[in-house]
Amino acid sequence: MRSLYERIGEDSLRILIENFYDEIERNPAAEALHLLHIRGHGVQHSRIEQFNFLSGFFGGPKLYVEKFGHSNLKKIHEHIDIDTPLRELWLECMSRAIERTNLSSDTATEIMSFLTKAARTIGTDNPDHPVSRNR
Repeated sequence: MRSLYERIGEDSLRILIENFYDEIERNPAAEALHLLHIRGHGVQHSRIEQFNFLSGFFGGPKLYVEKFGHSNLKKIHEHIDIDTPLRELWLECMSRAIERTNLSSDTATEIMSFLTKAARTIGTDNPDHPVSRNR
């Protein structure tokens, strides 16, 4: 069986990520996400690392792991105060990006399923998160 990465394809994954970051840069409703990325390493950096991460996450080249030695979402985001509304905003923006990317309905549904499960494992409202323990 082909991996989700193979079904998406490298070019479509790049387009998906571009659509996602265009959404957070241009949609006023996504301002909180945009500001979060600006305060970090910047949106351009995030575009690159999101591609690197999702490539491996979806079963393709493990570019993020090769660069950083792991792909642990909790560890990657432990320094960020992510609550349920911010996490849901991220998922909404990704859903809109997926809609604008030329993907089959089945592939789009599977992407959102993977991302939703992963996103709900991180955040300061998760009792295992270091920031939530310090509140």
